Amino acid sequence: MIDASDEIAALGRLGTSELCERYTELFGHPVRTRHKQYLVRKIAWRLQALAEGDLSERARKRAAELANDADVRLMPPRAPTTAPEALAGRRVVKISANTPPDPRLPSVGTAITRQYKGRNIRVLVQPDGFEYDGQRYKTLTAVAEHITGSHLNGYRFFRLEARP
Repeated sequence: MIDASDEIAALGRLGTSELCERYTELFGHPVRTRHKQYLVRKIAWRLQALAEGDLSERARKRAAELANDADVRLMPPRAPTTAPEALAGRRVVKISANTPPDPRLPSVGTAITRQYKGRNIRVLVQPDGFEYDGQRYKTLTAVAEHITGSHLNGYRFFRLEARP
């Protein structure tokens, strides 16, 4: 029996390339990843298995039996249905058209204004989204992306974030 505890303890101090070399030595084939934590765990497992003995043949056979009997999902689960019978027993919350979807948003018909790069930006809050420069947008984020050309949070861009 080999004492591998010192070598296992030293694995964390090795570089990724050294771990890849050690993996190849222990497993007999090159590794396909350079994820350091993964390499340390796999090498430590292998060193421990060599030092203390691997699984017994009986344990290997039982593991193979369990793997064969396991239900393997071949297709992803179906999307939940919204049929009325599927909603039976559940609480359904209806949102009226008069309430704003987010408390940070001003009421419908309000203009949100902001200065951006020397321009005065004016966005009108609509019942079904936002209007800017004659075009309709579903979200403030879409408006902010159109204006800046990069992905930004719309509430943050228009300074509508909740303040403590």
